[in-house]
Amino acid sequence: MNTSEKQNTIFPQGEKASPDYFTGLVMFKSLVPNDATLNCQVGNVVFEPGGRNNWHTHSGGQILLVTDGIGYYQEKGNPIQVLHKGDVVVIAPNIVHWHGASHDSEFTHIAINPNTQNGIVNWLERVTDEEYNSIQK
Repeated sequence: MNTSEKQNTIFPQGEKASPDYFTGLVMFKSLVPNDATLNCQVGNVVFEPGGRNNWHTHSGGQILLVTDGIGYYQEKGNPIQVLHKGDVVVIAPNIVHWHGASHDSEFTHIAINPNTQNGIVNWLERVTDEEYNSIQK
């Protein structure tokens, strides 16, 4: 994404996400911090090309709203799905999955984590290069 496009984004990129749970450059900006009233957390996540998170689950489920770029989403045991701006992914509780940018495009999504009273995220192992590169072209 060029500089003028970055200036037109809705939300700021935020801070660099932990390399313990992400491969490549990934930025996270909390938009709605978790609280005991709403039991919901919302964040803006920007993945540079090739950036991705580890395999993980959400005890309360997750919703991804794709706002820019081209990305990948995969549930354990299923093929990678290609995501585009405007796509919505609804992830049931405790489904092992990962998401991130495609090989040659930045990817941005809003991550909505509902039912946080059940837990927010359970991080698992890294997505290997072999798994990431298994996208069928």
